Amino acid sequence: MLSVLTVPAFNDNYLWIIHDGVHAAVVDPGDAKPILAALEAHKLSLVAILLTHHHSDHVGGVSTLLQHFKVPVFAPRKDPIANVTQPLDEGDVVTIPELGLKLSVLHVPGHTLGHIAYVAKEQGWLFCGDTLFAGGCGRLFEGTPTQMLASLDKLAALPDDTKVYCAHEYTISNLRFALAAEPANTALASRFEAEQAKRKQNIPTVPSNIGLEKSTNPFLRAREPAIARQMVAEGRAKNADPVTVFAALREWKNNF
Repeated sequence: MLSVLTVPAFNDNYLWIIHDGVHAAVVDPGDAKPILAALEAHKLSLVAILLTHHHSDHVGGVSTLLQHFKVPVFAPRKDPIANVTQPLDEGDVVTIPELGLKLSVLHVPGHTLGHIAYVAKEQGWLFCGDTLFAGGCGRLFEGTPTQMLASLDKLAALPDDTKVYCAHEYTISNLRFALAAEPANTALASRFEAEQAKRKQNIPTVPSNIGLEKSTNPFLRAREPAIARQMVAEGRAKNADPVTVFAALREWKNNF
């Protein structure tokens, strides 16, 4: 049986260790120190490194980890990242034999142009880096609103029970914004209360799941008439075109 270990890092990052109690693969090790500590504490041997994009809080620990473990480094072909042994793009499949794990690769540009996500179909897991967040999505540092909306549509098409392992604890601020964008969404109001209760106990709000995101995350709901009407009525969007609404939502969130 495989499981996923949550490793907090920096102020609000989550690094993920997929393991079977003996072997482990790490997703987006921005800092080596907490990963090495977790591997030692759980008596795990690292067998693979999986990267979603090139930002330093996701790749910064790779060089140090490679000093301790000679393992393959999987990463997006179109992002500039050092030490990569297995460049990946849409449709590729990562096989980690020590874990009996297969991961399908999705190209999800927007946050960066090369950004990828990993889907463990058998386990129902999604490792999406900074593309999709619990209640939100990543900033468009390199891509366009059209690219990012298409990427989010791709993730929203996964089964509703797919667990979303994103890379940051941004949920409460994301949901505050979501409530401003869609104040009449009762599912969203309920989620906000539930997630606040978790954070008061210092419990991670991640993973969420695709079904929950589709019902409460405004960036997956740019086609919802209620959101589009409000964005147009407030003068934030020129029309109800989904890309226009999405771009307006992202711009609003940037300054929220």
